Amino acid sequence: MKEQDIRENAFAMPVLNPAYPRPPFRFMHREYFIISYESDMDAVRAVVPEPLTVDKAIVHYEFIRMPDSSGFGDYTESGQVISVRDEDGNRANFTHAMYLDDEGPIAGGREIWGFPKKLASPKLCIDGKDTLLGTLDYGSQRIATGTMGYKYREIDTAAERGKLADTPNYLLKVIPHVDGSTRVCELVRFYLRDVDVIGAWEGPAALELHPHALASVADLPVRRIVGARHIVANLTLDVGEVAYDYLAPAEPVKLAVNQ
Repeated sequence: MKEQDIRENAFAMPVLNPAYPRPPFRFMHREYFIISYESDMDAVRAVVPEPLTVDKAIVHYEFIRMPDSSGFGDYTESGQVISVRDEDGNRANFTHAMYLDDEGPIAGGREIWGFPKKLASPKLCIDGKDTLLGTLDYGSQRIATGTMGYKYREIDTAAERGKLADTPNYLLKVIPHVDGSTRVCELVRFYLRDVDVIGAWEGPAALELHPHALASVADLPVRRIVGARHIVANLTLDVGEVAYDYLAPAEPVKLAVNQ
C-alpha cells in the first residue's frame, strides 16, 4: 500500500476489511425496555466522570433489540445509563456499561464514540402472554433479569421522542497508546437524530442484578424501582463530538459548547 492510499482509505481495523462501515447508522424498529431505579449515591458518583455531576442516584437499566440496523445488522444490547447534569445544569445521560452479542457494533461503538461495550448474551422477548422479559448472561451466568407488564399502559409518544432526541448523551472514550499509556481520553457527546417513536408504554416492573467479577452491573444496586418504559422507534445514531479532553493542558474544567 502507498502512503497516500493509507491516508485516504484508512478508517477502522482491520484496515483492508473493517469490522464496520462509516457512520451514521440508521436503526429501524429499535425496541427499548428501560427500567429506571434509584441506586446508591456514593456508588453512582464513583463512576460518573467530571465535569458531569450527579444530583440524583437514578440509573436506567436498558435491554435493547436492534433487528434492523444499517451496517451493524441484527443484535441485542443491555446495560446501564446514569442520569447526570452537564456543566450548564442540563439533564443528560452518561452510558456506564453496555453488553452485546455482535462484533461490529462492539468494535465500532468503542472505537468511534467510546461506548463501554463488552461481549455477552442479552435477550429481549415476551415471556408467556403478558410479560416483557429482558435478560443478560455473561458466559453461563445470569447477571440481570428485568420484567414489565407487556404494553400495560400506553404513554405519549411525542414526550418519549423528546427524551430520545433532545437529551445529550455522554461517553468516556479511552484508547491506549502502543506503549500501553493512554493515547485518547475524552468525554464524548452525541445525540440521536431523526427519531420517530412508533409506540410507547409503561407498566409495573422488577429488576434483579447479580454480582460478577467481569460484568459489574450489580455494583450500582437497586434500591427502588422508579418506573419502566417500553419504546419502539426508528432513529439515527449520528457522529459525536469531543466535549472535554482529559489529556489537554490543565485548565478549568469546561465542556465544549455544542455547535
